[in-house]
Amino acid sequence: MVTLLQFRRFCVHTGVFALDTPARKSVALSFRKSLSIGCPGDSSASVAVDSDNFDAKAFKHNLTRSNNYNRKGFGHKEETLQLMNREYTSDIIKKLKENGNVYTWGNTTVKLAEAYGFCWGVERAVQIAYEARKQFPDERIWVTNEIIHNPTVNKRLEEMEVKNIPVEEGNKQFDVVDKGDVVILPAFGAAVDEMLALNNKNVQIVDTTCPWVSKVWNMVEKHKKGDYTSIIHGKYAHEETIATASFAGTYIIVKNMAEATYVCDYILGGELNGSSSTKEEFLEKFKYAVSKGFDPDRDLVKVGIANQTTMLKGETEEIGKLVERTMMRKHGVENVNEHFISFNTICDATQERQDAMYKLVEEDLDLMLVVGGWNSSNTSHLQEIAEDHGIPSYWIDSERRIGPGNKIAYKLNHGELVEKENWLPEGPITIGVTSGASTPDKVVEDVLVKVFDIKREETLQLA
Repeated sequence: MVTLLQFRRFCVHTGVFALDTPARKSVALSFRKSLSIGCPGDSSASVAVDSDNFDAKAFKHNLTRSNNYNRKGFGHKEETLQLMNREYTSDIIKKLKENGNVYTWGNTTVKLAEAYGFCWGVERAVQIAYEARKQFPDERIWVTNEIIHNPTVNKRLEEMEVKNIPVEEGNKQFDVVDKGDVVILPAFGAAVDEMLALNNKNVQIVDTTCPWVSKVWNMVEKHKKGDYTSIIHGKYAHEETIATASFAGTYIIVKNMAEATYVCDYILGGELNGSSSTKEEFLEKFKYAVSKGFDPDRDLVKVGIANQTTMLKGETEEIGKLVERTMMRKHGVENVNEHFISFNTICDATQERQDAMYKLVEEDLDLMLVVGGWNSSNTSHLQEIAEDHGIPSYWIDSERRIGPGNKIAYKLNHGELVEKENWLPEGPITIGVTSGASTPDKVVEDVLVKVFDIKREETLQLA
C-alpha cells in the first residue's frame, strides 16, 4: 500500500528585510537610495546604503580583512576533526570501501556509489563551526541559517548551543544578536544585507561559505560589471541562490529547462516554441525570481549564466547551450560574444556525486536508497536521477523514516511525501546506496542497520 501524505510547504528567507515568497513582493535584495539596513528595534545596527554607489564586492572584500571576521578557523582543526570522526564516521561504510564499494550481509548486497556523502566544503563548514564553539566556549553563538541541510548535524550543533537566528513572518530577528556575540555564516553563504547588519553590530563573524559558492558570487559580479543580466539556474527561495542574487546586478532565476525555454522563447518573440506570451505574463510568471524593476525587453539583451552549485549538472549545461543558441539566433553568430557569457561554476563535488549516480543506476539493482536532508537540493537531484531511470528509489533523511516493521516514509524528487508498506522485497536483494553532500557516513550506517534488521527478521520468520 502506498499512501500520499499532504504537508504544507513553508520557507524561511534570509535578509533583514523579507525576501521573495508568494506572500512577499520580491525575492530580490533591493538597495533603494538611502536605504537603512539594520535590525528591528536596534537603531545602533542601522547602516545607510546608496543604491547607485554601493559595491557589494568591495564591501565583502573589506569585511574579510576586518578584525571581527574569520574564515580559516582558530587553530583547533586536528582536535575538532577527531571529534567529527568519532561522531560521523561508519564501520559499515569503511567495510564497503575496503571491498570495492560492494559487500553482502546475509541476503542483502549493498552497492555504494563511487562518490557520495560529505563533500569538502560541507566538512570544512562543520569543522569551522566546531572550532568556533571551542574558541568561544562562553560566548553566545548564532548561525544565520542551517549550517548545512542535514538534520543530524544541525541537531548536534543545537546541542552545542549554536542557535539559529529566530524568524518571524519571514524576517530574521537580528535584534537578538548583541555586540560580542559570535555569528556563523553557513556553507550556503549569506546575503549582503545580513553581512551589513552583522558587521555594523560589531559581532565576531565566522564565515563557513563554501568556496564554490563564492566562485559563483564572483561570476555574477563580472556579469554586473559588464552590464550583463545574470540568468541564475537555481531555486529562488534557496539560501544559496538568495545570497548569489544579492551580489548580482540585474538577474532572473530559472528553476529548470522549461523555465529557461520560456525565457528564450520570449527573447525570440515566440519563435522558439511559442511557450511565452506577453510582457505582463512574463513578469507575473517570474515575479518572485527577478531583480527589482526587471524589464524583459530591456534586460535580456546581454545575459550571462550562473548557477546554484547544487543543481543538476547536465541541466545547467543544457540551459547554457540553449541561451547561447538563442542569442546567436537573435543577434547573429558573429555578435554572440557581445550578448552572452558563460563560465563553468558547477561544483566539483556535486558533479562527482551525480556522475557516480548515473553509473550506479546502470547496475542490476532491486532498489535505491538515497540518504540526505529533505531540504537538500543536491540530494533531490540524486533522487531525480534514480526516478528518471525507473528504479524504485527511496529518499530518506534518517533511519527514523524506516519502520515500524517493513514500512518506509520517503520523499519523491518533486516533493511528495509517501508511505509504503513492504518496501523491501523478500529474499536476496541488491540495494544501491548514495548520500547527499551534507550527509555523514554515520547516518547512512544507521539506515543500513535498519535494513539489515528487517531482512534478518524475515529470515528468522522463514526458518
